Amino acid sequence: MWHELSSTIKSIRRMGKTGFVLQKSGMRYLLNRDQPLPYLLRDAMEELGATYIKLGQLIASSPSIFPHQYVEAFQDCLDQAQPIDFSIVEDVLQQEFGDSLSTLFSHIDPQPLASASIAQVHAATLQTGEDVVIKVQKPGVRNVLETDFQFMQFSARVVERFSPRSWESSITDIVAEIRNGMLEECDFYTEAENIRLYQQFLESNGNDRVRVPKVYERASTLRVLTMERFYGVGLTDINQVRKYTNDPEQALIDSLDTWYQSLHQCQIYHADLHAGNVMLLEDGSVGFIDFGIVGHISPPTWEALTSLAVCVPAKDFQAIAQALATIGVTKHSVDVSCFAEDLESLYLSLSEEDEGLDFNDFIRQLTLQISGVAQRHGIRFPREFTLLVKQFLYFDRYIRILAPELDMLGDERLLEAF
Repeated sequence: MWHELSSTIKSIRRMGKTGFVLQKSGMRYLLNRDQPLPYLLRDAMEELGATYIKLGQLIASSPSIFPHQYVEAFQDCLDQAQPIDFSIVEDVLQQEFGDSLSTLFSHIDPQPLASASIAQVHAATLQTGEDVVIKVQKPGVRNVLETDFQFMQFSARVVERFSPRSWESSITDIVAEIRNGMLEECDFYTEAENIRLYQQFLESNGNDRVRVPKVYERASTLRVLTMERFYGVGLTDINQVRKYTNDPEQALIDSLDTWYQSLHQCQIYHADLHAGNVMLLEDGSVGFIDFGIVGHISPPTWEALTSLAVCVPAKDFQAIAQALATIGVTKHSVDVSCFAEDLESLYLSLSEEDEGLDFNDFIRQLTLQISGVAQRHGIRFPREFTLLVKQFLYFDRYIRILAPELDMLGDERLLEAF
């Protein structure tokens, strides 16, 4: 009874703080207009903490859903969150393991290796001698997420009720998808299962070029995940990469090839392989870490993606429009011919702005502007497509960083893998 009352009081306080921060930001915008709305909204989200920072990260890395000016404004949310004091981490570990804590770990480094909105990571050593990393969920994060999304879902329903065109973007559906994804990140049992599934995929393909960390189940719980510690460098740090391999190009190809295979050969694919989550290890293999965000490809989406792979290089705008319409969610029929004309017009306008624009650059620009084009035709892209687009942009960035050093742009091995 007391626990339920305490949770209710915390929820009321959280909603009150959310309302106050949003009201303050709204008044600032209406009275002063001293800052563009996307940046003002970003500041408000950073002040509100975990849920909204995570939402800001989604906006920053999801150009298929959000307008370009918002994607740009929220880039700062991709930086690490402020770390919490180690005494708080110790409290969580004590709650999860009790007296067995000292029998599991011989040492835990109080300085965090990384800190994000949901969890903090520390290096440690097991009593059996293995070097590990401990991913510890920050206290109260799940309750805050639940409360914040109750507020968002209520607000979304209000907007849809009074906005005559809101049904086209299905705001409540978007909020529900984001909520489910974030809450899944709070379940470390699910993340451990994701790692196990990916390990099975690698083994079934005889792939020893890419590795995922071993999970130590006896030292893991719903809120604590203990994994093998990988030693290596970020794949985009070319100077450091050369210390571990004479063929850095092959490491990138292995990453692309493995990820692409997982789209249709594994139950999941890694949907957050940013520069901090893909490493070149000391033995020359590639390490994929942090399986908190994964994707699942439905058969219709896979067929549409296969079609895109053929029609994009051919500049077949009709086929591109049909594939995107198949992937998207809409509550009415789409005029594919009209959609295709808009895509071709965008290509021509971009070409006029930059005479040196090649078709690959057009695709990058289209990816950044696709939400606006699709929305005009009543199309909303589901989370599975958003995750894919985000990952394609990550890989595109890796190629652009590494290509000047490795002269990759014309390399047939890279083109085949990508």
